[in-house]
Amino acid sequence: VQLQASGGGVVQAGGSLRLSCTASGRALSSYAMGWFRQAPGKEREFVATMSRNGGGTLYGDPVKGRFTISRNNAKNTGYLQMNSLKPEDTAIYYCTSGRTPYSSTKEGTYAYWGQGTQVTVSS
Repeated sequence: VQLQASGGGVVQAGGSLRLSCTASGRALSSYAMGWFRQAPGKEREFVATMSRNGGGTLYGDPVKGRFTISRNNAKNTGYLQMNSLKPEDTAIYYCTSGRTPYSSTKEGTYAYWGQGTQVTVSS
């Protein structure tokens, strides 16, 4: 499975962005999917996850109530809607999938990673 993340950019604090993650090579519907992010000088952290069938959504504490993960298996695409963005949301965002149909907050659960898309939130 190859994953391509897109939709990043520069936005002012309080704004919104929607990230997309398009899969090729195998159906995204076979696996859970997740989003992680890595800010400069920090470790990669969990953002959101969703099971293969669209249930089991979980969010990292910093994004709860502001971000929403979703997927369209017919289009082989996942999404991360990000609202009320804050400067501390600035990071490279990675989509991931694989190994299990069940949602997971752990990096080691996932086999396939996209290249990342930069999100910059200005104050």
